[in-house]
Amino acid sequence: MTDNRTRESRTRIIRSVLVANRGEIAVRVITTLRRMGIRSIAVYSDADRDARHVRAADVAVRIGPAAATLSYLDIAAVVDAARRTGADAVHPGYGFLSENQKFAAALAEAGIVFIGPPASAIATMGDKITARAAVGERDVPVVPGLSRPGLTDTDLVAAAPEIGFPVLIKPSAGGGGKGMHRVADPADLAAALQRARREAASAFGDDTLFLEHFVDTPRHIEVQVLADEHGNVIHLGERECSLQRRHQKVIEEAPSALLDPETRHRIGTAACDAARSVGYTGAGTVEFIVSAHRPDEFFFMEMNTRLQVEHPVTELVTGVDLVEQQIRVARGEVLGIAQTDVTMTGHAVEARVYAEDPANGFLPTGGTIVALAEPAEGRGGVRVDSAMLDGLVVGSDYDPMLAKVIAHGADRAEAIDRLDRALADTRVLGVTTNIDFCRFVLARPEVTDADLDTELLDRLVVDYVAPQPVPAAYALAALLRLEPADDLWGSAVGWRVGDRAPIVTRLAHPDGHVAVSAVVQPGTDGTVDARAEVTADVTVTRDGADADTGQREWRAVVALRRDDATSASVTSVVDGVGEHWTAARSDGRWWIAGPQGTWVFEQAHALVEGAEDEHAGDIVSPMPGTVVAVSAASGDPLTAGTAVVVVEAMKMEHALTAPFDGTAEVQVAVGDKVGAGQVLAHIRPAEESGTTGAAEGDR
Repeated sequence: MTDNRTRESRTRIIRSVLVANRGEIAVRVITTLRRMGIRSIAVYSDADRDARHVRAADVAVRIGPAAATLSYLDIAAVVDAARRTGADAVHPGYGFLSENQKFAAALAEAGIVFIGPPASAIATMGDKITARAAVGERDVPVVPGLSRPGLTDTDLVAAAPEIGFPVLIKPSAGGGGKGMHRVADPADLAAALQRARREAASAFGDDTLFLEHFVDTPRHIEVQVLADEHGNVIHLGERECSLQRRHQKVIEEAPSALLDPETRHRIGTAACDAARSVGYTGAGTVEFIVSAHRPDEFFFMEMNTRLQVEHPVTELVTGVDLVEQQIRVARGEVLGIAQTDVTMTGHAVEARVYAEDPANGFLPTGGTIVALAEPAEGRGGVRVDSAMLDGLVVGSDYDPMLAKVIAHGADRAEAIDRLDRALADTRVLGVTTNIDFCRFVLARPEVTDADLDTELLDRLVVDYVAPQPVPAAYALAALLRLEPADDLWGSAVGWRVGDRAPIVTRLAHPDGHVAVSAVVQPGTDGTVDARAEVTADVTVTRDGADADTGQREWRAVVALRRDDATSASVTSVVDGVGEHWTAARSDGRWWIAGPQGTWVFEQAHALVEGAEDEHAGDIVSPMPGTVVAVSAASGDPLTAGTAVVVVEAMKMEHALTAPFDGTAEVQVAVGDKVGAGQVLAHIRPAEESGTTGAAEGDR
């Protein structure tokens, strides 16, 4: 397939580029634009006015309110911003409008270069049925199945036995696992098809389905391709993306430990043929499914007609800047790299940092980043693509990914070790993240041995427990809790005539209540604002623990250096070994991050009699988000388990239910923005109303 528009001109001037995206990918694209001497233009919504990509760009322009549909997904607003700022071209990043053929066509009509493939390639590869047909004509292997437009449930049920169970129901439009169902029992297929059609229609506005055989112990292998307008197509090796949850990738690497050189050559050739089948230009990724038990067999899944989130691992092992190549292709240049020039050196592994709570069902989180530490760029083979800033407000309007931490090593073991250390040095205080979970995954023997498949992470989640606080963390939290940071060093707390008196602080943590006895003394250099030493005998009492395991005594010596009024850079010395810590205060709580993990502490107070009962009926939001449904009104009688409020955050809905029978007191309305822990409704117990479920006015 040939795109005549791209053949008309071989050279286009690109002096300024509008980046039609946000977050870490916008920052990453701007970095290459600056290196190439190209003027960068950022767009932002009201929620992103102070975002990192806005600060990084040469020019920034507002395109709408926080809702993505009214800003980053508004084609007219983005094209108008490109016109007003004199942009020669637009880079779409990934997500949002990056694979929207109408957007590419609108830019072409406006005379603005789209840094991406032709609209025809986007359209063909955006529909999984037409994509399978297109690559099949080039003899690219596809998973056995049935895929053509207009298939009915009857057609799919009839074809399933020949395809072979288990089968995978897939929607033709969209992705992200929505509408996708694995069916092992033929008796379950009809009902699963009905459910899949409803989900596909709701998510994509298109309920077209097709059927594939489910590949046993599947591994997700994808190949990076580059193509110019002159017929040159090359690949830059493969990436392993099997470590994913709910079809969302978490850890990726390059190259894959599964493939031998001969299979690597064949899968790379197949990826280039897939790109040729649609006249592809620019950077793209062809995704394959490979059985862990039959690694020499691979099958085409789909092609992503854009830059991938995980592209940095390919850049680190090949030395090729993919954004630069996208821009050169968009100019009309001939690829400056031949297939024989591509070499893969060493190994690279990437971890995505999400604002989510792995210990709480991976619910999205949010808040304000009150202290941030990131690994030094380039040191020890480490790279960080980040949108994070001190003071950044992480809301619920967009995807929860905050950053990517990537490490390169001479081999896979070294790359994993470097990534683990880089994650340990990544401290995000004020917002709960998945960093500790990523380190847990990297340490698992299945991962270190490269015994992977796409369902492994879902199995590992069952064994995940958030790291328990270490002695130094308790000691630091207790010390920093004594006084505000700006007053601690000049405070008389703990000072007495004669011997120093210990100060006892009781801390609350999900692990239990902790009593810490600390003695404060002045720094040895004679100053009070530069240094102090603390000796803390920590006795931990875990609520509900057995007597013989409920208490532990530790001794930790810590030295602190105050940085500002809200955070502290901390060096802890335990048994003669020094460790660097980061601490910050936020909303009356202390966040402590060290080499072993991140924890949140608050001061424990004696319970007021009856206080627990008073709040027993509270329905609180588990995450920051938007109220999308309220199914009860104040005064309504409810039974236990009835949905009262539904909160949506970062593409996830969470229904909150009545904890027991009673009467509703609703405190929010549809459209309200709510924070994590905010009380949304209260249920008064039925006995307070006189009869079960009776409203107050009915007594």
